[in-house]
Amino acid sequence: MARLFSLSVLGAASALLAASLASAQTLPQVSVSGKATEAVPSLSGFNDPPAKLPMQALSLSAERLGELGISQLSGITKLDASVSDAYNAVGYWSQLKIRGFDLDNRFNLRRDGLPITGETALSLVNKSGIEVLKGSSGMQAGTSSPAGIVNFVVKRPLAEDGTALMLEAIQGGSVQASVDHSQRFGANREFGVRVNLAAAHLDPTLRDSKGRSHTAALATDWRIGPDTLVEAEVEFNRQSQPSQQGFSLLGNRLPDAKSVDPNLNLNNQPWSLPVVFDNTHASLRVQQKLAGEWRAQAALGIQRLRTDDRLAYAYGCSDANGDYYADRFCPDGSYDLYDFRSENEHRDTTALDVSASGPVQLAGLRHDVTVGGLSSQFKSRFQRQAYNYAGTGNVDGSAVTPAAPDLTDENTNRDERSNELYLRDRVALSADTSAWLGLRHTRLHRESVRTDGSRATDYSQGVTTPWIALSHAIASDWLVYASWGQGIESEVAPNRKRFVNAGQALPALKSRQTEIGLKTGTQRVEGSLTVFDIRRPAWRDTVLPGFTECSADNSCERRADGYARHRGVEASADLKWSGGGLFASAMRLQARRQGSADASLNGLQPPNVPETTLKAHVRQDLLPGLQAQLGIRHEGSRFATPDNSIAVPAWTVADAGLRYMQGVGNQTWIWRVAVDNLTNRRAWRESPWQFEHSYLYPLAPRTFRTSLEVRL
Repeated sequence: MARLFSLSVLGAASALLAASLASAQTLPQVSVSGKATEAVPSLSGFNDPPAKLPMQALSLSAERLGELGISQLSGITKLDASVSDAYNAVGYWSQLKIRGFDLDNRFNLRRDGLPITGETALSLVNKSGIEVLKGSSGMQAGTSSPAGIVNFVVKRPLAEDGTALMLEAIQGGSVQASVDHSQRFGANREFGVRVNLAAAHLDPTLRDSKGRSHTAALATDWRIGPDTLVEAEVEFNRQSQPSQQGFSLLGNRLPDAKSVDPNLNLNNQPWSLPVVFDNTHASLRVQQKLAGEWRAQAALGIQRLRTDDRLAYAYGCSDANGDYYADRFCPDGSYDLYDFRSENEHRDTTALDVSASGPVQLAGLRHDVTVGGLSSQFKSRFQRQAYNYAGTGNVDGSAVTPAAPDLTDENTNRDERSNELYLRDRVALSADTSAWLGLRHTRLHRESVRTDGSRATDYSQGVTTPWIALSHAIASDWLVYASWGQGIESEVAPNRKRFVNAGQALPALKSRQTEIGLKTGTQRVEGSLTVFDIRRPAWRDTVLPGFTECSADNSCERRADGYARHRGVEASADLKWSGGGLFASAMRLQARRQGSADASLNGLQPPNVPETTLKAHVRQDLLPGLQAQLGIRHEGSRFATPDNSIAVPAWTVADAGLRYMQGVGNQTWIWRVAVDNLTNRRAWRESPWQFEHSYLYPLAPRTFRTSLEVRL
C-alpha cells in the first residue's frame, strides 16, 4: 500500500506542480471560460463555484465533448481517469465505472438534477454538458451505488440569438446532421426558445451494426417578471441499431487481441434484429425570488421509455468432451448461442422536486441553507421474453443458426415510490474556513412480480444518509478540504425457493467514503489532488450447512458478507494558455475484497478495474485559426474473472485532430478532422464480468472523422 500511495502522490504532485507553475507564469491576456467562473454544477446543491467545493465535481461542456467527437455517455471515458468502461457495446446503452464501482443506471443518473433511468440510449444533441460527481452520493440521491452521480444538463435558450449547423462524417459510413437554434422574443426579450434537431445514419466500422437515430428537442423560458422564471422543455429521440456481442476467454486462455478482427460483430445472424430505444423526456421548472436573498424552485420531470432489446447472445459452451464452460467460450472458439428478445419494454419515471435556499444567521454565523423534498415514482412493464438456445456459434463469425423467437421466459415488472427530505448547509466559520453539512432521509417502497404473477416481492424501508466536510482556503486560489459521507443501497432477496429468506427485504447497505483534497481554481488554471477511501458492504449467496451448492430448496441465504474497499489517489489539471491548453488526469486505485467469511475471496481485485489510469488532451494553435489537438489514454492491466486467474494487459492509445476556424461574412465556419486510435493499437479495451460471464471488448480500430460547424 505504501508503494501504491508513493507512486500515486508523486504523479499527482507533478500535475499540481505544473498547474502551480503555469499559474505563476506571466501569460498573455486571453479570453477564456473555465469551470472556476461558471455556475456550480447542480449536482452539488451548493452555490459556490466548483473550485471552492469540498468534493470532486467534474463539468464537461458540450464544446469539449464535441471537440472529441463524443456523442454518447460512454465517450467521457476518454477524458477523466476516474471514469472507465463497464460493458459498453456499440448500439446499446452506456455503462460506466467511477473509482472502480459500477454506476447504477437505475439510480445514479440525473437530468437537470431530476432522477432518470439510464437503461436507454441517452442523446447528447440537446445537452449543454455532462456533470460527474465522484464517489459516495447519499447527499444527492436516496439510494445509489457509491460510484457517484452523472447529470445531463439540458440546453436552454441563450441570452443572444444564434444558430449553429453541423454536418459530421465518420469512417465506415456514419453521417449526422444537426441544427441548434436559439431566439428570444417580446418587448423585453422575456420569451426564449431553443430548438435542437438531429438525424444520423449509423454505419460504424463494426460490421453488421448499421442503424439510424434522430432527436427533436424544444426548450422554452418565460421571465414573467424580475423575480419569476418559468422553463419548460420536451425531447424526443429514437435509436435503432444492432448491438455488439462481446468476445470471451477461450477456455483458460486470453485470446490475443492482435489476432481478433475488431470490426467483427458476433451478433451477425440472419435473424439478428436492431435494439430500438424510443425516448420521451419533458420537464417544467419554476424559479422564484423570495424576500431577502431567498429563492424557491419547483421542478417536475417525466421520462417515458420504450425498448426492443434483441441480441444473438453468446453465453458459455459445451466442448466435444462434454465439459461445460459456464462463464466463457470453449478452447476451440465455439460457444452456445441464444436468441434473446425482450420487446415492448416500458420504463416510466416521474419526479417532483421542491426546494428553497437562502442565508440564515445562527449563533453569530452565516448559514447558506437549502431545504427541500423530492418525490419520485418508477414503473417498468415487460412482456414474456425469448431466451432460447439457437445452436453453436464460433469466434470467426461464420456459424449460421436458426432463429428461436418463442416467448418462453418470464420477465419481471417493478414499481418503486420514493419520498426524500433533504437539508444542505454551508457555515462560514471564518473568512477562510467553512463547515458543510448534507442530510437526506428517504422513505421508499418497492414491489416486483414476474410476468406470470409469481415470485412477488413487496417491501418498504427508511434510510438516512449524512455528509459532512470542512474546507479552508490556504491562499486566495487554493483550498484544502476533508469530507465524510454515506450512501445507501437497498435490495430484496430473490423470491426463489432456494433462499431461506426469499422475498425478504435485506438490511440497507451503507457505503462510506472519506476524502481529503487540495484544489486550485482560476481562469487559467484548475487543479486538484485527492485521496479517497470507499467501503461498500457486499452481498453473497451463502450455502447453508448440509448443502454443497446453492440450488436445492432452502439451500442458501443471501446475506451481507464483508465489503469492497477502494482506496486511491486522483490528480487533475486543466491549464489554459494563450493559444492552447491541457486537460489531464491520473488515478491510482487499489480495489480489494475484504472481510468475507470465505477467506479465498479476501484480497481479490474486482474484474475490469484497472489500477492505473492516465488521460490527457492537449491543444495548441499553430497558425491563425488553426489548432492541433493530441489525446493520450492509458489504462493499466485488469482481471477478466473474479478469481483473478486471468489478467488483461494494459494499453495506451493516441488520438489526434486539427481544427480550423474561419470567418465568412458574419458567420464562423469551424472545420474539424481527427483520427481516433492513431497507431491502430490492438488491445482489449475492457473485460466486463456481466451476468456471471466474462466478456471482452476490443479497442475500436483507427477511425477517421470530419465535421463542419457553421455558426450563423
